[in-house]
Amino acid sequence: MSSTLLSRRDLRFLLHDWLDVTRLTERPRYAEHSRETFDAVLDLAERVATERFAPHNRAADRTEPTVDGGRVRIIPQVGEALDAFAQTGLLAAAMDESIGGMQLPHVVQAACFAWFQAANVGTSAYPFLTLGNANLLLAHGSPEQVDTWVRPMVEGRFFGTMCLSEPQAGSSLADVTTRAEPQDDGTHRLYGTKMWISGGDHELAENIVHLVLARIPGGPPGVKGISLFIVPKVLLDGDGALGARNDVVLVGLNHKLGYRGTTNTLLNFGEGVHRPGGRPGAVGYLVGEPHQGLAQMFHMMNEARIGVGAGATALGYTGYLKSLAYARQRPQGRPVADKDPTAPQVPIIAHADVRRMLLAQKSYVEGALALILYCGRLLDEERTAPDPADRQRAHLLLDMLTPIAKSWPSQWCLAANDLAIQVHGGYGYTRDYDVEQHWRDNRLNAIHEGTHGIQALDLLGRKVTMAGGAGLSLLVDTIRATVTRAWKAEGEAAELAGALGAALDRVALVTRRVWSTGDPQVALANASVYLEAVGHVVVAWMWLEQLLAVEAAGTADEDFLAGKRQASRYFFRYELPRTGPQFDLLESLDRTTLDTRDTWF
Repeated sequence: MSSTLLSRRDLRFLLHDWLDVTRLTERPRYAEHSRETFDAVLDLAERVATERFAPHNRAADRTEPTVDGGRVRIIPQVGEALDAFAQTGLLAAAMDESIGGMQLPHVVQAACFAWFQAANVGTSAYPFLTLGNANLLLAHGSPEQVDTWVRPMVEGRFFGTMCLSEPQAGSSLADVTTRAEPQDDGTHRLYGTKMWISGGDHELAENIVHLVLARIPGGPPGVKGISLFIVPKVLLDGDGALGARNDVVLVGLNHKLGYRGTTNTLLNFGEGVHRPGGRPGAVGYLVGEPHQGLAQMFHMMNEARIGVGAGATALGYTGYLKSLAYARQRPQGRPVADKDPTAPQVPIIAHADVRRMLLAQKSYVEGALALILYCGRLLDEERTAPDPADRQRAHLLLDMLTPIAKSWPSQWCLAANDLAIQVHGGYGYTRDYDVEQHWRDNRLNAIHEGTHGIQALDLLGRKVTMAGGAGLSLLVDTIRATVTRAWKAEGEAAELAGALGAALDRVALVTRRVWSTGDPQVALANASVYLEAVGHVVVAWMWLEQLLAVEAAGTADEDFLAGKRQASRYFFRYELPRTGPQFDLLESLDRTTLDTRDTWF
C-alpha cells in the first residue's frame, strides 16, 4: 500500500531522474556512497517516520505539553520517537565523519527529513532545531565548543534551540535588550527575556543548548551590537558531566494554533531563581567574536528558513495524498451526463471539480518539493563543487532562492491543505480526519522564521540589489538556460517555455521599474506581491525542469509520468497567468497601501 505521508516514487524521480544525485559520489566527500546507500537511508527514514512519528501525531496535538511543578510534561510517545530517531544517526546525516556524521549529500538529508516532517511536524521540530544549532556551532564555534556541545547533540543526548525574539522586539532584532556582562573567568552572565522559543524547555533530553542573542555593554547600537552565546539549561562540570542548573527559568508555555506537540516557551535569563556560584545571571559562552552574533545566527536562520519551507511542503504533501485517497473511496453523486437517479454513485474523484482541486494540490506540493530539493542540491554544490567559481555561483543562487523557498511553500502548500479539507467536504473540518490538523500546523509556517513580509523585504530590498544585481541576473540566466533547453526539445516543452520566458522577461523589467524612482518606500510598498509573483515564476521553472526530465525518462511507469505532465500543464495554465496582473500592479508603482493612513481604518 502506498504511503500517505510522501510519495517515494516522486522522491525517486526528483533525486535520480532529475537531480542525478548519484553523480555526487564522484566527489571525494561522497565517494563512500552509492545509489544503494542513498535509497537505503531513505528506506530507513520512511520506516521510522511511519512507525514511530506518525502514530502519535494526533495524540500530541490533542494532549499539549503542560507545566507541573516547574517541569514540562509531554506524552511519552514523543520521547520514544526521538530516541528512535537518535538511533538512526540521521541528525548527523550530512555532517563530517569526524563528528559522527555520515557525510551524505544535503539533498538526500533533506529528502529523508521530509518524511519526519510529513509524519509529525511537532515532534520533528526538536531534531530540526537541534540540527540547525549544531551546524551553526560547527561553522562558528571553537573546537572546544564543538566537542562540548555539538557531539552530545549529534548523539541525541542534548537538544538545541535558537533564542532571538523578545516580547518588546518581535522580529525587529535591532531592539533586543538581553545583556551579557563579561566575567573574569571568560564567561558572560546573561539577563533578559526571550519569547516564542520552540523547544525551550522539556524533559526529552539530558540538556538543552540555547543559542542566545544578547548585547555586551558598551557595544554599538542596533544589530551591529548583537553577540551570540551558548547558554545551556544545565551547566557542565570540568569533566563534561551534568552539574548545576543554569539561571534559565521557564516562565510559561505558549499555546499555538498548530505544532502543539512542540513546547513553545517564554524564558527568563538571570532571574535569580538558579544562582550558579551564588551569583544571579545565566552563564553563557561567547561564540566567535563579539558583536558578530546576527551574522552568525543567520547561518541557522537561513537553514531554518529552507527547513520551514520543507516542513510546509511536507504538510501540504501528506494532506494532498490523504485527500486523494479519500476522493478515490468516497462515493457521492453521479456524472453530470447521467440522469438516472437509480444509477450507482461514483467516487468523488470522478467529478471534474474534485480533480481540479487535486491537480492544484499536486502542482503546489510537487513543485514545492522540487524547489526544496533543488536548494539542497545547491548546498552540495556550494560545499563540494571542484571549481571555486561553481561554488560561488551555487552560494549566490541559493541566497536568492532562500526567501522564496521559505515563503512560497508556506503560502501555497497551506492552500493545498485548504483544498484537502474541501475535498473531504463536511468531514474535512472535523477532527475525525487528519487534514484539519495539517492545515493548523501549516498555518504557522507563514510566520515561522520570518513572515511573508519579512521574506519579501529580503528578496526585493536586499537580494535583488546585492552585488549590483548579480544574484537576480544569475537567477534569470539560470532559468533562461532551462527555457532554451525546452525550446530545443520542441513539442509541449517548447510551448510552456514560451510562457515562462515571457514571465521571466517581466521579472527583469518590473524589478528595474520598481527601483527606478530611487525611493525605497515606493519600491518596497508592494514587496509581498513581488515575492508571490517571482515565486510563481520560480516554481513554473521547477515544473518545466520536471517536464524535461519526464521526456528524458522514456515510457516506464506511464501513469506517473503522465501525472507529471498534467500537473505541469495545470501550473502553466492556471497558476502562472496569476503573475500577469501582479506584474502590472508592480509596474504601475501603485501607492494605495503606502498612502493609506491609520485613521482611515
